[in-house]
Amino acid sequence: MRLYYQEKGNGYPLIFLHGNGEDHKYFDAQVKYFSRYFKTIAIDTRGHGRSKRGKKPFTISQFADDLYEFMQQKKIERAHILGFSDGGNIAMVFAMRYPERVNHLILNGANLYSAGVKPSVQVPIILGYYMASLFQGISKKAKSNAEMLGLMVKDPNLKEEELQKIHCKTLVIAGTNDMIKNEHTKQIHRGIKDSHLVFLEGDHFIAKKKPREFCQAVRKFLMPENC
Repeated sequence: MRLYYQEKGNGYPLIFLHGNGEDHKYFDAQVKYFSRYFKTIAIDTRGHGRSKRGKKPFTISQFADDLYEFMQQKKIERAHILGFSDGGNIAMVFAMRYPERVNHLILNGANLYSAGVKPSVQVPIILGYYMASLFQGISKKAKSNAEMLGLMVKDPNLKEEELQKIHCKTLVIAGTNDMIKNEHTKQIHRGIKDSHLVFLEGDHFIAKKKPREFCQAVRKFLMPENC
């Protein structure tokens, strides 16, 4: 599997993983900001953006393995990894599975399981998933929608104690009015031993809507000596 990516800047690698149904462009502001200090690599996840779907399972677990293969292909031994939403879930699973490949980890709007999402958001997603599933046998679009929504209904499916597998320095960051329950975000923070917790005023899409504040919070975490 060869994932589409855009690379900018020089120095230590900083990998960006976008959310469900998005592509690498979600992090345009962050790439512009951090490419002054790092080699930024913004990836399109399997079946998103300009990366092909392939034939392997369309799951967070598979996406984490795709990232491992990508780093192998690019000869990246270790990197900082910043993931948003499903990208945060991919980064979280990756850090559990391949701890030696992660230097610093930034989890933005991640969740351990679907119940971590507020019901007002999750219930329509579940209904949409089951509707798309009904027609996936006769419609390619319905099949694609079912796969995409299925990521938020069935994935991830992690237990809090699995967070103990993450040993790197971690920033857990979310909006004060995030679609992820605030208590769930705090739960992730508590489960990762060496982690910092930051809430920024806003919703799930703080990186997009408040790029300046988001970048400053991430820079303070990655480069405290320069802040």
